Amino acid sequence: MRNCSTSCASVSLWFITNAQLKTFMKNVSRTVLLLSLFTFAAVGASAQEQKFADLGDFKLESGEVIKGCRIGYRTFGTLNGDKSNVVLFPTWASGTTEQLASNFGPGRLVDTSKFYVVAVDALGNGVSSSPSNSTAQPRMKFPRFTVRDMVETQHHLLTKVLGISHVRAVMGISMGGMQTFQWMVAYPDFMERAIPIVGSPRLAPYDLLLWQAQIDAIMNDPGWRGGEYTEEPARAAEYEFGALLLTTPEEFNRRMTREKLFKELGQAKTAKGFDANDKIRQDQAMMALDVAAPFGGSLERAAAAVRARVLVVVARQDHVVTPGPAAEFARLLKAQLLTLEGDCGHLAPGCESQKVNPAVADFLSR
Repeated sequence: MRNCSTSCASVSLWFITNAQLKTFMKNVSRTVLLLSLFTFAAVGASAQEQKFADLGDFKLESGEVIKGCRIGYRTFGTLNGDKSNVVLFPTWASGTTEQLASNFGPGRLVDTSKFYVVAVDALGNGVSSSPSNSTAQPRMKFPRFTVRDMVETQHHLLTKVLGISHVRAVMGISMGGMQTFQWMVAYPDFMERAIPIVGSPRLAPYDLLLWQAQIDAIMNDPGWRGGEYTEEPARAAEYEFGALLLTTPEEFNRRMTREKLFKELGQAKTAKGFDANDKIRQDQAMMALDVAAPFGGSLERAAAAVRARVLVVVARQDHVVTPGPAAEFARLLKAQLLTLEGDCGHLAPGCESQKVNPAVADFLSR
């Protein structure tokens, strides 16, 4: 991988398989390999203790209830005396707070010598309450939830459990960026700054097609059995989605050979990956996201409700979360917009971290 830093892989990889990940990482320098987010031994060493907050029976936007709702979180850095240095950082789709850990520290995406990061496991990620870990509502009995529901659990965690009523910033990558957009309009006075990175205030038609295709691939697999599978369904399709869309044709062809591809295609059916029911529920949440919905569908009116200073980061060649809606929202906000021009696609924030990290550091400090 060209122009990579230690956070090269620190972006949304919800449909990348273990085989793809190994191939991706072989193209990163030895130093990056040792420090990267997805070098799990290094992550385990740097990750803070996994904690949980019990929210009880949590009512969703739909009126349904997650029974015995639990939210996972980790904290990084030191909270200052007046609690003015808090940065909330929710996970990307299928991501966990353990996987976020390498983004935090001096010289990284968020400098924890200055800021106190509260990283939160989003609903449906297999750590917080999810179809895969609920005993009261297992598998597809687990109710649909929305990105707004994710935000509500995080607001409850901060205010009721951690005693934090205001934060320096809310920020996140991919679905974490989507949650950031939702935070901006749902609780406009709660944060001073917002930094959505390769996220979206509402998904573009191309993005919706991607998520629906993923859901269809799972549900049309005979092994899915209405969510009562014994082995993860649609593993080959998951590999193929990741291979086609996560980066760009130029980047993929640069790091892949025909021989390696045929080998990986052969291994894809048995590769481990994210739980399929969890994936369906998180995909449905992203598809339902529209921060303009409470404003009559008007992005202009939604933008007018925002009080925070905003830095929006998009990748021009992102084929997973296409940049149009985020760039338009930035225009309406008259916000700072950082457009990444490289050919890493959705992985651009890691590939171009030499641009992203200083921009974030400057924005957080001003």
